[in-house]
Parts: sequence; structure tokens; C-alpha cells
Amino acid sequence: MENGKYIDGFFADAKGVIDKMPREDVDRVIEMLFDAWKNGNTVFLIGNGGSASTATHMAADLAKTIACDGKKRLKAFALVDNIPMVSALTNDNGWENIYVEQLMTYFRPGDLVVAFSVHGGAGKDKAGAWSQNLLKALQYAKDHSGKAIGFAGFDGG
Repeated sequence: MENGKYIDGFFADAKGVIDKMPREDVDRVIEMLFDAWKNGNTVFLIGNGGSASTATHMAADLAKTIACDGKKRLKAFALVDNIPMVSALTNDNGWENIYVEQLMTYFRPGDLVVAFSVHGGAGKDKAGAWSQNLLKALQYAKDHSGKAIGFAGFDGG
């Protein structure tokens, strides 16, 4: 097998990430999601690029996969999924405001915003600082009696 060393390296890297993950943080995320379900709050998921697809996938998993007959459902939405809205907000309010503008419409006290970012706002390029729309949305949740969770890769922002 020619790819064996690459596969072994990938598995070692993945195990290293999992081993470094604080169990208390994982438990806190689980509790925040459980509280949102228990209290009838909404979970809003956000991300840019590939992280947008992660947000969409997790929203589907939360809303569908954990649903049980006869039990209340968890309300979970990926704010990137409404393409006309994202396009209009980008055009009229700027990319950095696409999520916070939607939260201004839908967010209620106790709701939860979950953001996924490869860089966590730690860098910039010709378009400016990365992931500022995510950071603004997380801050909005905190400022409006909600909760916020951020998942970041690489250096974490």
C-alpha cells in the first residue's frame, strides 16, 4: 500500500487533536446544546467557505438526527443556507454583517450561536481580516442574553 504512511500520519494527527481536546470543553458544549433543547431555544450555526458546509451539516444533524417521536424537537438553523438573503445582505450591508443582520431578526434571549472557522479571525488577506462576520455574530449573542460557541482550527484565532 503506497498510501500507508499518509494514512498513518493522518490517524496520528487526528488522535493528537482528540487527545489535546479538554473534556470539560466538550461537556460544556453538550450541556449548552441540551439546555437549548430543554428550554425551547434555537441554535443558529454559522461558518464561511468549507466551514459553512460544516454549519449546514450540523444544523441538519441537530434538527433531524436527534429527533424522537413524541418528544419536542431541537430548533437548529444554518444562517448560510438562505442564499438570496446572504447575497442581499452582502450587497446591502457588507459581508461582515451577513450573520448579525439575520440574528437581529430571529435571535431571542437564551438562543445559541455556534460558529465554525478554520482561522478564527486570526489572519487577513486582500479582503481584510478573516471571519469578522462570525466574531460579530458571536458577540451579538452574548450582548443579547444568549450563548456562543466557537470552533476554530489551526492557531484558533
